[in-house]
Amino acid sequence: MDIDQNKIPQATAKRLPLYYRFLESLQASGKHRVSSTELSDAVKVDSATIRRDFSYFGALGKKGYGYNVNYLLTFFRKTLDQDEITKVVLVGVGNLGTAFLNYNFSKSNNTRIGMAFDVSPDKVGKEIGSVPIYHLDDVKEKIAEAGNVEVAILTVPANVAQSITDQLVDSGIKGILNFTPARLSVPDNVRVHHIDLSVELQSLIYFLKHYPM
Repeated sequence: MDIDQNKIPQATAKRLPLYYRFLESLQASGKHRVSSTELSDAVKVDSATIRRDFSYFGALGKKGYGYNVNYLLTFFRKTLDQDEITKVVLVGVGNLGTAFLNYNFSKSNNTRIGMAFDVSPDKVGKEIGSVPIYHLDDVKEKIAEAGNVEVAILTVPANVAQSITDQLVDSGIKGILNFTPARLSVPDNVRVHHIDLSVELQSLIYFLKHYPM
């Protein structure tokens, strides 16, 4: 079944990896089918939303039976391009960057940080988690050598985030996961996802105080 990805709402697309991870754990435990209610309890998304999400992909389940775990995994693996390795670069090997390199998406079978960049003499030329660290001045050359690299993780000081983003865009990067407080300006053909940990923490504390469970 061919799916028009442009017709899938962004909110649904963001939930697909969450479903996929849980389905992988079900398959590993030997479970062959799952209901929308079980999925809901596990991923903390209401069952009506799950059924609506799945409806964009056609009739994936049967009433009274639920969803076939193996079929869903195969389907979402194809939809999420899980059979293709997505090569990622990381810029900024500070505390957060180092944590990323050591973790390197070990729970994901299709995402790998292949190289990192920094300007510190103490880090350039070394490896962390088997990932080589190059000087930022070489970013365009190294990305070109690697080929087919379109995603970057940005964990640098906010005051240099925009200039480094300009370098990444010039190097062919099309997607940036931005862990800096800076709001980046990029061309229309480049997507940026902002993850400001301090803002998320403040938001969490606010909801705890004003919207107690």
